[in-house]
Amino acid sequence: MILAGDIGGTKTILALCDDRGVIQREATFQASELASLEDGIDRFRQGEKIGAACFGVAGPVVGGVAAITNLPWVISEAALATKLDARVTLLNDLQATALGALVLPATSFAVLQAGDAPLPNGTVAVIAPGTGLGEAVLFHDGRRYRALPSEGGHADFAPGTDDEIELLRYLRGKYGEHVSYERVLSGNGLGDLYGFARKRLGTPEPDWLAVELTTGDYNAVVSKVALAKRDEACVVALEMFVQILGAEAGNLALRGLCTGGVVIGGGIPPKILPAIQAGSLLERFNAKGRFSKWTRALGVRVALEPRAALLGAASQAAITKDL
Repeated sequence: MILAGDIGGTKTILALCDDRGVIQREATFQASELASLEDGIDRFRQGEKIGAACFGVAGPVVGGVAAITNLPWVISEAALATKLDARVTLLNDLQATALGALVLPATSFAVLQAGDAPLPNGTVAVIAPGTGLGEAVLFHDGRRYRALPSEGGHADFAPGTDDEIELLRYLRGKYGEHVSYERVLSGNGLGDLYGFARKRLGTPEPDWLAVELTTGDYNAVVSKVALAKRDEACVVALEMFVQILGAEAGNLALRGLCTGGVVIGGGIPPKILPAIQAGSLLERFNAKGRFSKWTRALGVRVALEPRAALLGAASQAAITKDL
């Protein structure tokens, strides 16, 4: 059997799979419930013999060791291999998400831009906002696709409009000189965009909204209220989020010369799909000056399957098991 996992800053998902990577049983744990990944494995595992394991983790993997960006966890391939008596692979979570995109059916995507027919084995860009912002590139090595890890979400945020220049100033006042794309394109980033929009508009926060924000998931409330068009500041915040996501997705496509197109994944995009489909994301994606014609030829899709990273980890474990 294969053990696969998607280890994020908010939750940990574990799955037991057959040797082809097909999920047989899975469980989700809130990160706050667990002391470590090993703790989660002990709770999930029921004595099954594991032949190989792969975990997508929300942080960089260096020398087989990962420190989770938004959790006080350190995960080691060697320690897990000893525990499981099996071959263990750690991947950056966006590597896992990217690999997962390769095994998803067409029905698991919403097409934003059909583009031209992609070049065979063309490089693919994957960008995924959720608890944080992940970026990865899929490239073909002549036999199969491999996923290049990155911490591109922590690269400098580059404003593209006058409002975004003011947003950068606002975020620098809150976080210091360095403002990354993750400060904008993430759950907390959406909350900060709302704070910026409210300040710029100069309008008081309605009492009903104040109650919802304090009693619910703050960032999720902003997006839900925006989609329902119940408050202008929320609408502005979500629109800025979508536009900046489009701009950075286009940046990633250019950096990787991604002739195979772009996949937008992560936990947030499926929840705000109507805003993404409204058009401004593609406007910013394709606003690339002399390369606008090139970006308009690329396919752009939103991955709707929330288990993409888990499926990618399972498929990688299935490959490594036979090596």
